[in-house]
Amino acid sequence: MSHPIITDLEKRYTAKQYDATKRIAPADLDIIYESLRLSPSSINSQPWKFIVIESDAAKERFHDTFANKFQFNQKHAKSASHIVLFAHKTHYKREDYAKVVDKGIADGRTKPENRDQAFGSFAFAELNTDESGSTAQWTKAQAYIALGNLMHTLARLNIDSTPMEGVDAELIGELFHNELVGYQCDVALAIGYHHKDEDYNAALPKSRLALEDVVTVL
Repeated sequence: MSHPIITDLEKRYTAKQYDATKRIAPADLDIIYESLRLSPSSINSQPWKFIVIESDAAKERFHDTFANKFQFNQKHAKSASHIVLFAHKTHYKREDYAKVVDKGIADGRTKPENRDQAFGSFAFAELNTDESGSTAQWTKAQAYIALGNLMHTLARLNIDSTPMEGVDAELIGELFHNELVGYQCDVALAIGYHHKDEDYNAALPKSRLALEDVVTVL
């Protein structure tokens, strides 16, 4: 099949080793950040925070979060151009959704006189709130939508990426406490440019199950 979208997805793969000498250009970073901002979410809740690790000091902090486990991902902390922490709000409340509603009014999506009606969608968040007030299961799912959106954006920009569920959420929460108050990071994305000699995965053919094994059309 010949189509730009399919080309993006065919060439995308999980980088296993980055070239620490290569950095993402500022113009591409602008696109990356806007792609994150434009990611879709349930009821447009946007229950996330994206922490971009760029400086050597921040990379050192992220490197230290692998002290107890998942050391196989630790190398990306310093060799990738950037790391994005996908954090989700663990207790998403009505006042959080109010920011979304009010932004919708400012953008002309919702009429000011319909503000109260706009909160009707918040019922879905309430359905996904447990007895302790946690919405983490629901908001975490939204963060993965943004993750997938960014991975395709990066493929279009010819920037490599490595999704990492192998991160220590507890230690990230401690070492990035000030940035993550009220949020939790269960997944991160290393981004940059693979090492042409040391990334064994770059030369391997893509392997996926056959279309009929994964798609059922009724």
